[in-house]
Amino acid sequence: MQFIDEAEIHVKAGDGGAGAVAFRREKFVPRGGPSGGDGGNGGDVVLETDARLTTLLDFRFKREYRAKNGEPGRGRDQNGHAAKEMLLKVPPGTLVKDAATGEVLADLRDDGIRYVIAKGGRGGLGNMNFATPTLQAPRFAQPGTEGEEKRVRLELRLLADVGLVGFPNAGKSTLVARLSRARPKIADYPFTTLAPHLGVVQYKDRRSFVLSDLPGLIEGAHQGKGLGHRFLKHMQRCRAMIHLVDASQDRDLVTDFEAIRKELVLFDPALGRKEQVVAANKVDVPEARERAEALRKKLARKKIRVHLISGATGEGTEQMLDAVVGALDRAALPQPLDKDLAPEPEETDEAPERLIDDRARDVVEKSRRRKVKE
Repeated sequence: MQFIDEAEIHVKAGDGGAGAVAFRREKFVPRGGPSGGDGGNGGDVVLETDARLTTLLDFRFKREYRAKNGEPGRGRDQNGHAAKEMLLKVPPGTLVKDAATGEVLADLRDDGIRYVIAKGGRGGLGNMNFATPTLQAPRFAQPGTEGEEKRVRLELRLLADVGLVGFPNAGKSTLVARLSRARPKIADYPFTTLAPHLGVVQYKDRRSFVLSDLPGLIEGAHQGKGLGHRFLKHMQRCRAMIHLVDASQDRDLVTDFEAIRKELVLFDPALGRKEQVVAANKVDVPEARERAEALRKKLARKKIRVHLISGATGEGTEQMLDAVVGALDRAALPQPLDKDLAPEPEETDEAPERLIDDRARDVVEKSRRRKVKE
């Protein structure tokens, strides 16, 4: 199944039905009076989380959703039927944003949460509601109000406790397969992981946590380079992260470590404030162990502890898990990303003014040329 974690949809709630203008006309009832019923309410558009769903794939192919309108009122004091709500199911962890402003409208984390994304219009009152001693035959009724109409952006944020970050081919998928029953694709080339994978890690005393394997990051990921930038937003739900360094590579490991930390902060400062456990992977390779020891000594000067592990053999993973659980105990609840709290303004807002300026400049230029010819 294709992993779709973003979708933009247009929703329109149903309009309320109009109230009826009618009068009771029956045999032997000379003054029946007004009998126009009320219109029914329009249907709401409701989002509901369903734990059986894992992606937003359904919203990729259908982007328009319109609820039904309420029925109009009828004579004989009969009210119109209210329209049924339109129910759209989304996976838990879905973030609902206004497509125009970027404002967060709802954060649907848990299973079974319902959120009315567009409220249906209210049905109008029939003329029977306006009869008074001085106005016994009202010949008017209320129209129904229009339902809400919105364009929203749905973003899926995976519900994981710990996230794995690092350069491509650092052994993240191998580590997830070692620690959990998840079986992501593993190969000896970069960008093997094209979508996040979740695995449940069983710890001591029946304690467990969810581990997320994200695609590898490269320098410039916050600017859209590589694949990782598309999935860094999934780190919002994580309370801690494992920073995996590939010790088998013959390059400056400290530079690699600082490059990933920089990309996390540049993408969103909130990611840089999360608890982090550093692990040098692939120490089963002789040359890698020497580089990992050198990295441990250099980062120890910055008071950063480095765990030497091997995802292939399992060496050092127990001590690393102890550190991860300790980081989870110290970590606070996941906070929203800074870009969600203060969304960036739309760039298209300045386009009309620029267009007007260009047109005005053309008018002035044409006027100047006309004067020169004269």
